[in-house]
Amino acid sequence: MHKATESASTSRRPACSAGDKSLVVENLRKEYTRGKPVLKNINLTVAGQCTTAIIGPSGTGKSTLLRCINRLIEPTSGRILVSGQDICTLRGSDLRAARRRIGMVFQEYNLVERLSVMENVLCGRLGYISPWRAWLRKFPQEDIERAYDLLDMVGLTEFARARADELSGGQRQRVGIARAVMQQPHILLADEPTSSLDPKTSVEIMELLREVASVNDIPVLVNIHDVTLGRRFADRVVGMSKGDVVFDGVPGDLTDEHLKLIYGGEDWLA
Repeated sequence: MHKATESASTSRRPACSAGDKSLVVENLRKEYTRGKPVLKNINLTVAGQCTTAIIGPSGTGKSTLLRCINRLIEPTSGRILVSGQDICTLRGSDLRAARRRIGMVFQEYNLVERLSVMENVLCGRLGYISPWRAWLRKFPQEDIERAYDLLDMVGLTEFARARADELSGGQRQRVGIARAVMQQPHILLADEPTSSLDPKTSVEIMELLREVASVNDIPVLVNIHDVTLGRRFADRVVGMSKGDVVFDGVPGDLTDEHLKLIYGGEDWLA
């Protein structure tokens, strides 16, 4: 066994509280082309308030993993349990109900540009109201009050009536986070949420995601290319290479040898 791989198998994992809000991935496999797996029997358990950074080179399956978890793409085999329910077995209305428990923050924000910031945040409740209320954008008062609370949390209260296309990239990502939390999810997934942002804003977004995990008592999984940010803000780091998990432990256990195994090459750190 490679030295770094051996260390990874015995890495310490963070002591996060295990509550009802949890994610368990068992033997997850994804093939776009038969016999050529992008994900190779991934096993992962995340619970409590843990912020988990998933690192690895482009094309190694990080985004595919998140998209399997929220069923944007279909796994080839395996199980994905969100708060104890296997979402791989669900279809139709049952799947739509399960997706309400999975918040998603996208790399490119995925906001409705012509709508206001407040309306975009309230979109997080569309799965909870009737189609005619959604079409008329008639939300319960308690949802509106919660949306204002979340805008306060992300520092955008004064922009509530502004159109989404008037915001900066960092502000848009904050709206995306507020919208995801508006779902009252059991887990939150973030796919490269800092890739289009400057260093200062990237730090602010990672701080905010960690706060979301703590305040809402939910696991947050973040795909991230910036290893330094991942180490700084995550309770746990999962390193992927060629569709496999090759490191899983606390940031302090992530060594240069592990990074060479994850990213390849002997001098990439230079």
